Amino acid sequence: MEVYKKLAVHLDNTPGGYPETESGVELRILKQLFTPKEAELTLSLVMMPESVEVIAQRSNNAPEDILPMLIKMGQKGLIVHVHRNGQDVFMFAQFVVGIWEYQVNRLTPELIKDFNEYVPHLMKSLGKTKTQQLRVVPVTKSVTTELNIMDHEHLEELIKTQSKILVAPCICRREHTMVDKGCGKMEEACLVFGGGAYIYESRGIGRTITQEEAIEIVKKGVKQGLVPQPSNSVKPVNICLCCDCCCQILSNIKKTQAPAKIVNSNYQATVDQELCSGCQACEDICPMDAIEMDAIEMEDDNSVATVNMDRCIGCGLCVTVCEFDAIALRDKVATERWEPPQTIVDTYMNMAKEKGLF
Repeated sequence: MEVYKKLAVHLDNTPGGYPETESGVELRILKQLFTPKEAELTLSLVMMPESVEVIAQRSNNAPEDILPMLIKMGQKGLIVHVHRNGQDVFMFAQFVVGIWEYQVNRLTPELIKDFNEYVPHLMKSLGKTKTQQLRVVPVTKSVTTELNIMDHEHLEELIKTQSKILVAPCICRREHTMVDKGCGKMEEACLVFGGGAYIYESRGIGRTITQEEAIEIVKKGVKQGLVPQPSNSVKPVNICLCCDCCCQILSNIKKTQAPAKIVNSNYQATVDQELCSGCQACEDICPMDAIEMDAIEMEDDNSVATVNMDRCIGCGLCVTVCEFDAIALRDKVATERWEPPQTIVDTYMNMAKEKGLF
């Protein structure tokens, strides 16, 4: 058990964190994923790609003794294993986003049960940083020329810049389906780009698709009310299409009083009450319960949509279902706008600084 406690601390010193609990559920999760020897070897890895020789020296092992174990751990999604310039290199992975997502094909009822118990503790850790691992971009249909929208916020344009795209199953919807709590929405909903796509492919997770197929997947997801969440960088490594019922991040953010203050997004919805028919379509599709129908003093005494700005995360799904052009996205004020870091490495560096890791 001691080696798992050490590994938990090692994971907690990553940007995503891995906090301790009174119940010890975090240790139960690690015992299901790592053998004691794998856990011990993982303590010698860092969040930078290194050769087996460097890791062997740090762990006081011979390279030929640990290479097979490192390769197997990479296959199991416990660490990152890539080929760089003809050489195998290995890197420590944080738990979320990282190790957990790689377990999409290795889920068990016991692992799902423990993870769901642990999620609230993980969310508290993620809430300690202003920089989040994912950001929200508006769906394409909600974008207008009036918006001060940047290239990295155009959902379909983000896809068109990618040369290697893979679609993987959403681990959140898969785990909920496995325990009979699924929502029935599309499971193939995680787009992975570039090097990440090659890593998933090497592990037999997901399938490679074209840009056109990726755009069609996004359109299908939007029709089902899924929220596009790219990794929080100008050059994203993935785009998740998330529901508010299964997605561990969105569902827990939804439980807070002010989701808009947690999510990194640059837009919010606004309603032209003179055009609003009170049909409630926007209220029904809103993933954050940010829209309500309020009665106003008008000749026909109708109720119209109003937006709670503390809850609106700017996904634009409400715009896609309004047949009367009564709702639109607007820019946040300059002081509230979010400028994502350039790369995912920059994102994690920012998170580490905000957590006081260095």
